Amino acid sequence: MGKVIGIDLGTTNSCVSVVENEKPVIIPADSGSRTTPSIVAFTKKGERLVGESARRQAVTNPERTISSIKRHMGTDWSCRIDGKEYKPQTISAMILMQLKKSAEDFTGETVTDAVITVPAYFNDVQRQATKDAGRIAGLNVLRIINEPTSAALAYGLNHGETQKVMVYDLGGGTFDVSIIEIGEGVIEVLATAGDNHLGGDDFDARVTDWIAGKIRSEYNADVRKDFAAMQRIRDAAEQAKKELSASASTQIVLPYLTTVKGEPIHPDLTLTRAEFENMVRDLIERTADPVRNALNDAHVEPSALGKVLLVGGSTRIPAVQEKVRQLTGKEPSRNINPDECVAQGAAILGSTLQGKGLVAAGTGQELLLLDVTPLSLSIETVGGVATRLVERNTTLPTRYSRIFSTAAPYQRNVEIHVLQGERPMARDNKTIGRFKLKGIKAAPAGVPQIEVTFDIDANGILKVSAKDLDTGKQQSITITADDRMSENEIEQAIRDAQNYAGQDQVRREGVELLGEAQTLLNKTEQTVKAMGKQLDRARKKQIRNDSHTLQKLVSKCRLDKVTEEELSAIREAKRQLEESTAGLV
Repeated sequence: MGKVIGIDLGTTNSCVSVVENEKPVIIPADSGSRTTPSIVAFTKKGERLVGESARRQAVTNPERTISSIKRHMGTDWSCRIDGKEYKPQTISAMILMQLKKSAEDFTGETVTDAVITVPAYFNDVQRQATKDAGRIAGLNVLRIINEPTSAALAYGLNHGETQKVMVYDLGGGTFDVSIIEIGEGVIEVLATAGDNHLGGDDFDARVTDWIAGKIRSEYNADVRKDFAAMQRIRDAAEQAKKELSASASTQIVLPYLTTVKGEPIHPDLTLTRAEFENMVRDLIERTADPVRNALNDAHVEPSALGKVLLVGGSTRIPAVQEKVRQLTGKEPSRNINPDECVAQGAAILGSTLQGKGLVAAGTGQELLLLDVTPLSLSIETVGGVATRLVERNTTLPTRYSRIFSTAAPYQRNVEIHVLQGERPMARDNKTIGRFKLKGIKAAPAGVPQIEVTFDIDANGILKVSAKDLDTGKQQSITITADDRMSENEIEQAIRDAQNYAGQDQVRREGVELLGEAQTLLNKTEQTVKAMGKQLDRARKKQIRNDSHTLQKLVSKCRLDKVTEEELSAIREAKRQLEESTAGLV
């Protein structure tokens, strides 16, 4: 049985880990970095780039580069490039395929099983979209796990003593806070809260706006419609934000950014930490309510917390750390790496699911994980009321049934409208699915007995069923929404992904083969020239013919459209030239 990898599919960066010798290790990316930028790009030659290579070319190819796709998971967002439509699941699958390849290169074996993390506050549709992305990437997703829970799992492996821990997870695009109890090998989530649209991207946007505003006032230049200039500004904003975590001020230098009246401008700006903190103060303040809500739901006083764990790159911002101190009265712990612990926790869970239980430090007991559902689940009843069946922070997996009846006399069909959220009225919550129970026995209003059951698995994914207790007729669905991919779309995306993987492999082989062929041609030309008349005339003619054949094939080859047949022809021509130059080159 192959290894199970743990994947932190992040908004800005993603990370992959695997358990080796009972310890989670981070798998490096092709670039050597321990994280992979969550960026996908399509070059004008039709090549697909993922990770660091996509990030490097974003300035020159901004319209064909996609980043922060996680913010669109579970929505109807899509983009069209070269006449082909891409949904969030498809783009996410490309990132997952890159992480899968890194894992296979690292372990030396095929990887098929994975545990993937999501923000604790992801709703059912977003979780299912993440699972679909894994499937498109060729992964068997064993479990979807909440990011703060995963971080606590990584922490709990080395800190088994009984304690209540708060995980404050502020990443590139999402914010989560979870209150977790660790004790005697059990990691139990008591409560979770968060904001799916709050993170490092928002901090970057504030700095980007500030830079663009300064350029407008100082140079009378509006750069907002200049894609390339704005991409450079965004990169500079992100870098400035990072530098201000360690320095009191930073210099933002953008030579040859754009032209004004035909003359190039070279913005040179200084941003202080105080100015930065002032422009993002309201964003940091937005983390306060979820923290208070999670503590209240868990019935835990801040003073009862043993540790506060900071997760996500944005927690490196000093003002964020200060806010955590104010809210909890605790000094945040630095016992875990904020960029890597989520992937490590997922790898730990993957190893546990595989039957290779890991023992928590100091307990001698295998880790047991008890997670919760982040949002209440309801159905719409008479008057547009959202009637709750499952309260938020209910331990998973869970199953709950309740009897309802018809609202109109002799009603033969009833629509089950499934909602997720905390508001009392249906219209104010998120619709995550609808289905109809047909064939109800005709009877006066209020007589039929319809049993509605919510069944939530360990991934937090919901199955809803409705049964007419009189006729025994039943209808059930695993929740889908209009913006979820259909089974046919998923199957097509899987085929496309496999084709892409094949094309990528052919291109990689092509780059290598063309390099070898060109080296051989250069050496052959030098050798023939150096030997002059010493070389037998017939052999010289053979070498020249073979060189010409290979050079012609190499010149015609276009990497963006290269086929296996073309590579085979180049290999054969290269072999012929190697034979005719044997002993010379």
